[in-house]
Amino acid sequence: MWKPYLNVIARQVGHALHVLDRFHIALHLNQAVDQVRRAETGRLRGQPRAQRLKKMRWQLLRRSSRVRGQAKSKLHQIVRSKLATGRAWILKEAFQHFWTYRSTRCAAAFLQCWCRRAGRSRLEPMQKVARMLRRHEELLLNWFRAKGELSSGVVEGLNNKVRVVTKRSYGFRTYRALEVALYHTLGQLPEPELTHKFR
Repeated sequence: MWKPYLNVIARQVGHALHVLDRFHIALHLNQAVDQVRRAETGRLRGQPRAQRLKKMRWQLLRRSSRVRGQAKSKLHQIVRSKLATGRAWILKEAFQHFWTYRSTRCAAAFLQCWCRRAGRSRLEPMQKVARMLRRHEELLLNWFRAKGELSSGVVEGLNNKVRVVTKRSYGFRTYRALEVALYHTLGQLPEPELTHKFR
């Protein structure tokens, strides 16, 4: 969704269908929930209600179907207590329905409804996400035009592996050495016979 990236894509491969998928949207929604939680924790410091938010960061960032046991009951307490964090989490979870639609028209209607709801929530991080989704509505709806068959998850996974190898490769003196490290890490790729040139 980065503007320079979108400009380059439009210039280089303008005929391609640009798809924004779940990974990027979930990332922005999780960051917004976390910002609300941090702000509320600071505001409620010293009050008994602040205890409900203690050690709940990762549970709030997971999908509700993946939260189990005591954490699930604590999550329900946060939602029932009318804390801003609970409202933000409900909005995040409600957006998951967006991906279940088959029709572009129905998905667009849901998106408009969700953005209005987030706009009225009085939670600035969620309002910011809603504004971003409205700006990129066409790219989001491309997910349905591609019938959910295209995903940038593979590219994101590859980028993450490259980042990890690059961090490990700080001591390497040449790009060639980094390239060989990438071949070893990614596997199933052609490798040079020798890692060094011998004279």
